[in-house]
Amino acid sequence: MQAKRKAMKVPAQKALATKALAVLAALALVSCTSRDNSALDVAVIGAPDDPFESGVRLSMAGQLVRAATVEGLVAFDEEGRVIPALADRWIVTDDGQSYIFRLRDGNWANGDEITADSARKALTASLKLLDKTPLALDLSGIDEIRTMASRVIEIRLKRPMPYLLQLLAQPELGLYHDKHGAGPMTLEKAEGLARLTPVDPAKLGLPSIENWDARTRQIVLHSIAGPAAVEKFNNGDVDLVLGGRIEDFLLTRSVGILRGTIQIDPVVGLFGLQVMNDRGFLADPANREALAMAVDREALIKPFGVGGWSSTTRIVTPSLEGDLGTIGERWAGQSLDERRQVAAGRVRSWASGKPVQAAGTAPAVEAPPAGAGAVPAVKLQLWLPEGDGSQVLFEKLAADFTTIGVTLSRTKDAQAADLALVDDVARYPRAAWFLNRLSCAARRGLCSQEADARVAEAEKAATPTDRAALLTEAEAELTSANVFIPFGTPIRWSLVRGSVSGFSPNAWGWHPLMPLAWLPK
Repeated sequence: MQAKRKAMKVPAQKALATKALAVLAALALVSCTSRDNSALDVAVIGAPDDPFESGVRLSMAGQLVRAATVEGLVAFDEEGRVIPALADRWIVTDDGQSYIFRLRDGNWANGDEITADSARKALTASLKLLDKTPLALDLSGIDEIRTMASRVIEIRLKRPMPYLLQLLAQPELGLYHDKHGAGPMTLEKAEGLARLTPVDPAKLGLPSIENWDARTRQIVLHSIAGPAAVEKFNNGDVDLVLGGRIEDFLLTRSVGILRGTIQIDPVVGLFGLQVMNDRGFLADPANREALAMAVDREALIKPFGVGGWSSTTRIVTPSLEGDLGTIGERWAGQSLDERRQVAAGRVRSWASGKPVQAAGTAPAVEAPPAGAGAVPAVKLQLWLPEGDGSQVLFEKLAADFTTIGVTLSRTKDAQAADLALVDDVARYPRAAWFLNRLSCAARRGLCSQEADARVAEAEKAATPTDRAALLTEAEAELTSANVFIPFGTPIRWSLVRGSVSGFSPNAWGWHPLMPLAWLPK
């Protein structure tokens, strides 16, 4: 018996020529009295060639340009909400296993009509390109994509995927036809910069918008290093800086209140150290746990002065939807000094060739109190991205590890490192995202096949409760393997001049370019 269909709530604003504006990711359209349509200069922290990347492993600048020039079925607006793009409406069945999309009227960039068959082929091709990436694991619940009518396609699922729309809005799920995307902007490389121009809807077979050229402006995208981006902002050369991470956060101290504001996105994700190998001291999970026990997480971030930052010893951010609450913070009831005494005992035991004690027991060898200057017995190399913030992180971590007898040094070669910083924002707030990013398939460093097996079982779970239970087991397995040392939530920041409109902090840390192209009042 066919599942009863229920309509999804789709943004619809009659006065804004709904279809045309929604598919152009432009719900930020406002009536304008100004006719100043000079380009908006935006700096994204990265490398000069980032805006022109191809493939599926994209930098921030590459993702922004891809999303602006190659639309998917749906997109994000500036507040991180899912809005129509190539599909102007959709419904989802009551069982959550069928998403049905009605495509907009209009054409691909080459003039061909947008049809269900062409969209199905484009989506299938995009999914195939993602093979062997963590994003492919996120999308593994897709069973079949089929056409239902001339402009209607259905995505059938093996199981309910409550965050399918957020995944379909990712830049990597943009749809190509004849090797070109369908807007809402075009890209031109000019003097090493990316110049993005809003596409007149009439050119895409959509209803025209009066005074289009007077109501929109170009975006000039600079992809440059953090210090140069902040300097350009302070000098008035750019109006917006995107892509800020912790390594460059200290640069924001130079931004005066009259120049603009520092905006921090309320994101969740992975922020901590990946164990890269199992050589020597790192061969034993208990030794790897000793490193995690030594970290003073609150003190780690204190020098940055980030209000509201949340530390955690869990791999999955606590209290996400579907969290059963059965996994708590690690080492509850132990003070930092007590943890460090246990950890120091493990280091000394390993150095002397004696057995390592389990967590929560007395050290096998009498350990000096934390901070007493234990004799370094283990030497490890850490990879961090370049930046003043990274140096602060390194100094804090080095001091923490010294208390247990571990000497830490920095290396510029991530592949040669024993530990490496992971700093990723979750694309959807579920445990599966975290587990997929640390899976063996992600090939980041040490992993747990047992945890991966539980995640695979969860994919076939009969009910959401069963799935949540298996994902909880997977987190427990991964925690026990001690292949990742969590610190807390990632830090994402932007610099925004007061005259900029079309920007809003959001839970995805995602700031699309098309809303910025609408001229402010």
